[in-house]
Amino acid sequence: MTTTYPPPAAVDALTADGAIITIRPVHGSEADRAAVAGLFEQASGASLRLRFFTNPAGPLLAAEITRLLRPPTAEHATLAAELAGETVGVASYERRGPQDHRAEFAVFVADRHQGRGIGTLLLEHLAQYARRHGITELFGEVLAGNARMLRVAGDLTAATTPYLADGVVEVTLTTAADEAALAAVAARDRAAGQASLRPLLAPHSVAIVGAGRTGGVGHELLTGLVSYGFTGPVYPVNPHATAVAGVPAYPSLRHLPGPIELAVIAVPAPQVVTAVTDAAAAGARAAVVLSAGFADAGEAGTRRQDELVRAARAHNIRLVGPNCLGVINTDPLVRLDASFAPATPPAGGLAVASQSGAVGIAVLDQLRRAGCGTASFVSLGNKADVSGNDLISYWYDDPATRAVALYLESFGNPRKFARLARALARRKPVLAVVSGHSGAGARAGASHTGAAAAPEAAVTSLFAQAGVVQVEHLGELVDAARMLTDQPLPQGHRLGIVGNAGGANVLAADAAESAGLRLPEQVSGLPNPLDLGADATPAGLAESLSIVAGSGAVDAVLVLLAATRANDPPALWRQVASVADRWPALPLAGVALGGGAPVALGERRAPVFELPEQATRALGRAVAYAAWRREPLGTRPPLPEVDTEAARALVAEGLAEGGGWQPYARIAGIAAAYQLPLSPSRVVHSAAAAVAAAAEIGYPVALKAADPQLVHKSDIGAVRLDLADGSAVTTAYHAVAAALARPDPPVLVQPMASGSVELVAGVSHEPHFGSLVMVGLGGVHTDLLADRTFRLVPLTDLDAGRMWRSLRSAPLLTGYRNLPPVATDELELLLLRLGRLAEELPEVAELDLNPVLAGPGQVVAVDAALRLCPVGEEPDPTLRRLR
Repeated sequence: MTTTYPPPAAVDALTADGAIITIRPVHGSEADRAAVAGLFEQASGASLRLRFFTNPAGPLLAAEITRLLRPPTAEHATLAAELAGETVGVASYERRGPQDHRAEFAVFVADRHQGRGIGTLLLEHLAQYARRHGITELFGEVLAGNARMLRVAGDLTAATTPYLADGVVEVTLTTAADEAALAAVAARDRAAGQASLRPLLAPHSVAIVGAGRTGGVGHELLTGLVSYGFTGPVYPVNPHATAVAGVPAYPSLRHLPGPIELAVIAVPAPQVVTAVTDAAAAGARAAVVLSAGFADAGEAGTRRQDELVRAARAHNIRLVGPNCLGVINTDPLVRLDASFAPATPPAGGLAVASQSGAVGIAVLDQLRRAGCGTASFVSLGNKADVSGNDLISYWYDDPATRAVALYLESFGNPRKFARLARALARRKPVLAVVSGHSGAGARAGASHTGAAAAPEAAVTSLFAQAGVVQVEHLGELVDAARMLTDQPLPQGHRLGIVGNAGGANVLAADAAESAGLRLPEQVSGLPNPLDLGADATPAGLAESLSIVAGSGAVDAVLVLLAATRANDPPALWRQVASVADRWPALPLAGVALGGGAPVALGERRAPVFELPEQATRALGRAVAYAAWRREPLGTRPPLPEVDTEAARALVAEGLAEGGGWQPYARIAGIAAAYQLPLSPSRVVHSAAAAVAAAAEIGYPVALKAADPQLVHKSDIGAVRLDLADGSAVTTAYHAVAAALARPDPPVLVQPMASGSVELVAGVSHEPHFGSLVMVGLGGVHTDLLADRTFRLVPLTDLDAGRMWRSLRSAPLLTGYRNLPPVATDELELLLLRLGRLAEELPEVAELDLNPVLAGPGQVVAVDAALRLCPVGEEPDPTLRRLR
């Protein structure tokens, strides 16, 4: 029987030119009937012929309208696109029966809105709904002369094939998008996002609503905007003044002498919605709301914020804030400082987004002190609309942005963030510090995997896979940004150290090892670190540093200079700057002990730090990021032997019984469907049955409790190993029964398995981030040593190898101290199968395989626990929509 999911909720999305459009299901109401009828009535004859292959008469249009207005089912659905309250497009599918995996689609867009990507958006959303009902392909007949529809097909990477002799083409769209289709969706998403945010970050004109005559946020923002030299007209709005700070003022947005693109709003919260509506009438496409009193002010404020978002979306306005510091763009063609930060940062290549205004001020101040310039800055505030994901899309192609730094407190759609950030990080460094993610680590489950997979692990996994440079605090964020914004990327991890203070050199060498850097013992015959002594001369420093820099034996150089009364620090640093400019492709950083140094060196502005640990950590971040960028991303491997449908049937059966921890027989069935190497087991309920099962399996055997609620079985004596005969099995069964305090409990009888290393592997599902796959050191060491690593799905063929290699215990798997190397290829296959299970069965809330015995010839799991939980609405990383 086919499950019919509820129709999709109405969502907002962006057209190709950045306008806000609503995609919603058609409900069959009289209003919908009138809207769809009006769509066809206003269409040109040419558009109708391309849709119906003829000039449709009244009955044909009436029948089509009736078809579109039918209630959604598994066999039929209709979506409409609304722009500013007007229905501008519809798309639908029909399939012949519940077992048919193909359905015929149709799409129609109003003449004056064609070419804006609306048909593509409708089909993307329609395909997702169809996929949930088991439809794998949407097909449609298109006239060969219908160039627009064929372009839509091309946008969706659909296949087109000649179908009929009279110039009709069949277009086939696969609902399960492959990597090429997902990349195309991401490209469309970025282009639309960039178009929608241009009025925010590069407006041609700005109005400040609430610009007071003296003092206050609005007044200070106006003076900052004017003094920084915004290149377009500025309109203060104040009903009680004719001028503010020498700039002509206007009583309302409706009295402005010309259109605006950006409205900056600094009025009390109850007046903000009216201000946004008036801004739309004045032509605004973006608004920055500085006012507090929204989601930051409790339940009533949250309702007010929802009203604000609805008003902005209805009037095609992108919104930053509320409760934010503002936005800055240092581009000399724009010069926008629409913020009340204490000072405008110098121009540079780093784009900064901060969810906290205070943190944003601190970051900008530290960047200014360190001589690191800023391309743009956005204070996100409550993130009611514009989020980090939107900004990543904008900065992807922004030529002024050479690196991105993020301070985040939450993720609206972390799965989408992963895709966007990974694409951006392949071309520009992305740095992030995240707060507030470790306090919610408690989980409903009790498995090893579930207990370890707190949101902190999810964030770390997301960043690792997306190539995001994760730092622990704001100081590290600034340090890493200085090393990554304008400096060349290291080609390896070899570091050369040159200095005039032996103790500082030793500290730097120790810190470098901790940062993942390696020091060759010698560089061109010189010791490394190289101590030139406190009386080093500028000429001697330049000569030695040139030998190290030009040796080809190091991938980065660190220069440490201690200032004394006996040397000339400015002269020494001038020589370092000269050498830095002679080798512009070699990363170089300085450490000034005692002062006397500039904040940056040479024309390429190589950074100078105050402490060795700062410099080595920053260099280590750059080395790790460069290594990630050099590595291929990997591909999602085919696993043709997986029986997804069989596993889904078992999951549905378990959920129908209430979900929760599952009996071993169901776990074994799901494992078998994904070819997980789970040791064969028999469930028995008596000592005699245990002896019979052991005799059939063959001695020696293991016996353990089969209670699905019990995870830590060995802690209570519910595991017995190496049972050599029936007497031992009988004794063991009664001992387990006593440990469980239950007569005739269910127990598992298994053949004894062997392996040189005990591991743990599993799956945990996090509603926002998706499912994570875990591998680590197992058995009784699992919780004690916490040596484990996670990856979010989908898992690539390269992810699996990177997972076990990142463990501290990885040497145990490759032959440590004469141990035999284990079958790491089988371990990687296990992880890939777990990843596919997690990807296709999100209802698996926790799956714990512990221990997994890994040896030279095989990898086998000898125990398993699995918990099922229904999945509600969760973020979709591929569907284009605004939050």
